[in-house]
Amino acid sequence: MNIGKKRNKYKSNGQILMIPTGDICLNPQQPRREISYERLLELAQSIDENGLLHPITITFIGNKPMLVAGERRLRAAIIAGMREIPCIEVEADESRAALLTLIENIQREDMNYFEEAEGIRRLIMVHGFTQEEAANKLGCAQSTVANRLRILRLSQEEREVILKEGLTERHARALLRLEQGSKRWGALLRMAQAHLNVAQSERLVDELLEDEQIAEKHKRPLPLVRDVRLFFNTVNNAIDTMRRSGIEAKAEKTETDEYIEYLVRIPKGKTMAQAAESVKKSECTA
Repeated sequence: MNIGKKRNKYKSNGQILMIPTGDICLNPQQPRREISYERLLELAQSIDENGLLHPITITFIGNKPMLVAGERRLRAAIIAGMREIPCIEVEADESRAALLTLIENIQREDMNYFEEAEGIRRLIMVHGFTQEEAANKLGCAQSTVANRLRILRLSQEEREVILKEGLTERHARALLRLEQGSKRWGALLRMAQAHLNVAQSERLVDELLEDEQIAEKHKRPLPLVRDVRLFFNTVNNAIDTMRRSGIEAKAEKTETDEYIEYLVRIPKGKTMAQAAESVKKSECTA
C-alpha cells in the first residue's frame, strides 16, 4: 500500500494554515501569567534546529486569527525568527476559546496551581458558570474546583513564597486554616525553612490552632457591661441631684450597633462650678 492510499483511510479534520506570526492576536483570557524567558530561549533554539513539531491552535474572531493554545510556542517561534507559523483552526467564539485555552494549559500540566485557579475563577466570573458547570467543562469533580478556588484566598506574597519553595497545593490548603496575619506567615516560613512535608505541615497548623484555643480559654473576660452600667447609674444620679438643686439638667442616651452616646445638657444660667457646688451641697444634706 502506498502513502497516498494510507492517507485516504483517515478522515481529515481541518488543515494546517500558515499564518504570519504578527497577524495572530494573543488570547486576553490566557490563564498563564508567568512564562520563563530562559525556557522560551531553550524552546526557540529547539525550533530553530528542528522546526516546530506541534502547530498552535487558533480561531477566527471576525477576520482576525486569535490564539487559542500555544502561546509559548508562538513566542518562541518569533524569537527563532519564524515569520509564519503552522496553525490548526478550531471553530470557537470568545467564550469557548477561553475555555479551550484553559483546558489546553491544564492538560499540558505546565501551569502552576494558582494560575489554574485564576483561570477557573475567570471562567466562572466571565461566563457565568457555576462551580459544577465549570467542573463538567474541565472534566473534574466539583470539589476539585472548590478546593482550587479556595487557595486564591492566600495573599500574593504568600503565593510567591509557596511557589518559590516548591510547596504543594495541599500545603497551601493547610495554611488556609489559619487567619491571615503573622501567625499564618510564621507557619509558612517554618514550612519552607524546615522543608516540612504535607503531614508535618498539617500537624504544625493543628498545634497552632490548639494553642490559640487554650489562650482563648484562659483569657479573662473584661466586665465591660457591668462597668458601663455603673457609669450610666453615676451619670443618672448626678443629673437627678442637679435637678433637685434647681438646675434644669437634661440627659439623652443614643445607642447604635457601634457605640452608645450620652449627651448631658446644663443651662448656661449656672456655671459648671455652681452646678458642682449644688451637687456638693446636695450630697452633704443627703
